[in-house]
Amino acid sequence: MSDPSAWGIDPGYQDSNGQPRRAPSSTVDAILAAMGVEDRPAPPGAGGDDPVWVVGEGQARTIEGRWRLRTEDGADLALEGALPPDLPLGYHHMRREEDDHHRLLVVSPGVCYLPEELRTWGWAVQLYALRSAQSWGMGDLADLTRLARWSSGHGAGVVMVNPLHAPLPTAHQEPSPYFPSSRCFRNPLYLRVEDVPGAETQGADLEALAAAGRALNAVRRIDRDAVWRLKLGALERLWEAFGGDPGFDRYCDEQGPALAAYATFCALVERHGASWWEWPIGLRDPDGTEVLEFVDDHHRRIRFHQWLQWLLDGQLESAGEHVGLIQDLAIGVDSAGADAWLWQDCIVPGVKVGAPPDAFNTHGQDWGLPPYDPWRLRAAGYEPYIRTLRAGFRHAGGLRIDHVMGLFRLFWIPAGAGPAEGTYVRYPYEETLGILALESHRAGAFVVGEDLGTVEDFVREELGRRDMLSYRLMWFEAAPPRRFPLRSLGAVTTHDLPTVAGLWSGTDLEEQQRLALDPNVEGIAQLRRRLGEWSGVDEDAPVRDAVLGAYELLAEAPSAVVTPTLDDALLVSERPNMPGTTQERPNWSLALPKSIEEVEADPTVAEVAATLGRHRRS
Repeated sequence: MSDPSAWGIDPGYQDSNGQPRRAPSSTVDAILAAMGVEDRPAPPGAGGDDPVWVVGEGQARTIEGRWRLRTEDGADLALEGALPPDLPLGYHHMRREEDDHHRLLVVSPGVCYLPEELRTWGWAVQLYALRSAQSWGMGDLADLTRLARWSSGHGAGVVMVNPLHAPLPTAHQEPSPYFPSSRCFRNPLYLRVEDVPGAETQGADLEALAAAGRALNAVRRIDRDAVWRLKLGALERLWEAFGGDPGFDRYCDEQGPALAAYATFCALVERHGASWWEWPIGLRDPDGTEVLEFVDDHHRRIRFHQWLQWLLDGQLESAGEHVGLIQDLAIGVDSAGADAWLWQDCIVPGVKVGAPPDAFNTHGQDWGLPPYDPWRLRAAGYEPYIRTLRAGFRHAGGLRIDHVMGLFRLFWIPAGAGPAEGTYVRYPYEETLGILALESHRAGAFVVGEDLGTVEDFVREELGRRDMLSYRLMWFEAAPPRRFPLRSLGAVTTHDLPTVAGLWSGTDLEEQQRLALDPNVEGIAQLRRRLGEWSGVDEDAPVRDAVLGAYELLAEAPSAVVTPTLDDALLVSERPNMPGTTQERPNWSLALPKSIEEVEADPTVAEVAATLGRHRRS
């Protein structure tokens, strides 16, 4: 009989109130079955056959037998007895001579990159919501560039954006940036079509599409499907006129087989539909002969999808020239998406990840995303994880890792069960954090761990030891922001929680009640009282006073980085996303009530910026 703990499965957990909850035996059995344990006593790859070692720079490590070591820069070394103390940082490959066993050796700095004296501020923005007069129905990378340039002129050093990950290339575009097809590539909806090389030669045809796109700005609710139809039509015209570019060729060579596989997947979706497990059986295997035949027959369309990613890469780079972009890394991927197809051997079918019930979400959360199997991920040399990190760090000054506790443990919910019936599965965090530190140093970008919700005590200690910034929200803290730790990113709220206007006016609570979400009424009332007491704002004061009071408080935070939201500065009452809902409300689909041109002239935005800039300089 298999021991669940040997596979990282916890028998239960403590909820956010500190109360123990035991996982149903049916949950543990279902997770073991999903892992394919089949009565094996322990995971494969233990002991001398360990497929991965992650060691600190200069760390001593005893080895048994005789090995050959090929370093990342091509050096070939004979090893016996112990690792050399002077191995360079990077990914090296060991091969045991007697049985040809291979092992990935990762030499890590151990701690993430963190600039000395980091003390800055910048807007947190949902990019799709940031529209300008030139937008085609939703914010794009040119709008981000404009915000970054304008913010820099007002003393900001960063801008934090929602995940820009790629959705499925289908007629229905997924609204949630946290439910991507791929975390390794980006969403073509964010392209500014007029900035694509050759757009200036298209004349009336492109202008007609642009006019239709700009007309979508008249409605606050974003219609991604309409945006996709218009942008795809325009981009296909531009692709037909594209005569090649050495920069495009270099980008394809640099991104290598991963980009080619992603683009192949996109072309397959266009031909066979979104659920790859329903494709003809020969196309379900990325390495199968039928996929190779498809590539030969659809080379031009595959290159089109590679070209879209090259364009996105260039436009994102332009946005990052003005401030340090803090990119956001979602916790997982759509099971129907490109990453799940490409690395399907590492994905656990029949299980979703989420969160147990807590004070803000009393029913718990099922995020609908499949987990990576920790043991299969190790056997794959962490390739999916490494590629995902590199994409997140690209052109970034920082990387926010959503639900960073997922590097330690994830809450697995078997098919047919509710969030309250899930349990945690452990991951080898020493290895994942070591790899994260290496990629952070190579990118020269700091790391923010979103450590909200149910967090084990040692997790924050470990993140601090690794020079990662904690994520501190005023809504979650019992003391005002001046008590935030130095090594933190401080904020008032986030996309899943009430805006200041929504809290202060009561409209957020009213919406939760209307949607039958069983909100914590007393907890919300206490939150409002606390804001008033800390800020000195009278309980019957207008919303604008509450917003300015909240950001006066945030300005006092000693945090390395603080991020006001444009939603708050524009007095928006709706939060971007309401956990526990899907079709009941327009999650991830409401534009800001003012264009970026109006944002730049808005007095409340200017006052919030001045307040934070003043304190950052003090």
